Parts: sequence; C-alpha cells; structure tokens
Amino acid sequence: MTATSRTTHEVVDAFFARFAAGDLPGLLDLFADRVDFLVPGDPKVPWTGARSGKDEIAEFFTVLATELAPEEFTIDTTLVDGAHAVTTGRSRFGVLSTGRSFLNEFALHFTVADGRITGYRMHEDSHAISEAYAA
Repeated sequence: MTATSRTTHEVVDAFFARFAAGDLPGLLDLFADRVDFLVPGDPKVPWTGARSGKDEIAEFFTVLATELAPEEFTIDTTLVDGAHAVTTGRSRFGVLSTGRSFLNEFALHFTVADGRITGYRMHEDSHAISEAYAA
C-alpha cells in the first residue's frame, strides 16, 4: 500500500467517523475548498444535485440531518486505489416529513488530494428514496 493509499483511506475513515458523530465542522474540514460533488436523483429529494463549495456541502449535510432519522448504517467495504476510494454499504433512514423509510444500497466514490476530499459521488437507490418522499 502506498502512502497515497493510506492517506486516502485515512481521510475516508475520518469522513465516516465524523459523519456518524454528527460532527459537521470536522466533516467539512475534510473537504477541499472546491469539490466535484454530485448526488444524482429525483429533484424532489432535497439533497440531490451538484455542489462544489463548502457552504453548499454544509447545506447538503444539514439537509440530511433535518430530513432523515437514521435507522441503520453499515459499511461493507472500502477499496482504495491511489487518490480514489469506493465505499459500499447499506443504510436505512426514515423520512421525517412522510413517516416512510427506505433501504439504500449505496456506493460512494471519493477522490482525495493533499489530504482533502476533492471528489464525492454518491450512487444510491434513488427510486427507493423517491418513493419514501412520495405523498
């Protein structure tokens, strides 16, 4: 394993630890000033879309915290290749506004440079999430 791989893995591990702890300032500190950040999906789901600045990324994580009630979050594996890491897992969240929950098998692709996240691509079950938001 190269030093770059270890650094990438450490950043990804820190991301999930800070996310689980609800540490938004610590989480934001892991991101570069400009990030290629994308969560595709139904526009009625409030966290989907592209972002790039820390203010937009802060808004993303704030929306998650105010819209969802965590029920389950499991990391299956993290694969690292240089500056890239892909984490797979599953989560279950309740949507506070509808009372419905969704199971989400996900893959999250990180790109890390100089110890900061410069790329973030969330691939999630957008259909299940959209259904949980349906009135």
